[in-house]
Amino acid sequence: MPTDDDLGELIVRAARSLRGRWRAVLEPWDLSPHQVRALMTAGRDDGLRLSGLAERLHIAPRSATEVVDGLAERGLVERVPDPTDRRAVLVRLTPEGTRVRDEVAAARAADAKAALSRLPADERAELARLLRRFLDS
Repeated sequence: MPTDDDLGELIVRAARSLRGRWRAVLEPWDLSPHQVRALMTAGRDDGLRLSGLAERLHIAPRSATEVVDGLAERGLVERVPDPTDRRAVLVRLTPEGTRVRDEVAAARAADAKAALSRLPADERAELARLLRRFLDS
């Protein structure tokens, strides 16, 4: 029976493995995992303040600014005035950003499916259930 230390190490190794695969998947778009997380997060709302983006990504506001700057330079996001507070700015996906987000999401989903295909469907479902339970606690 594995110890808790063994389980923790297995979880870390599995996460590193998937992250490494996702870096390779992201190469055609020349995006970092941080940029993709920001693109996905900003795309869930019709505009998100930088402070909100930083909070959701669990990063410093300065880091969120740098990530958004890089995405804006590539035309994937834009900064627009917040209609509820003229002093604030929202980050929104551009049409190109929406297209790239959707392509990346599909590519990541396909890769995850391929990576996890070694497990039978019932074991994948059980793994998902256990990980959700672990994350919810």
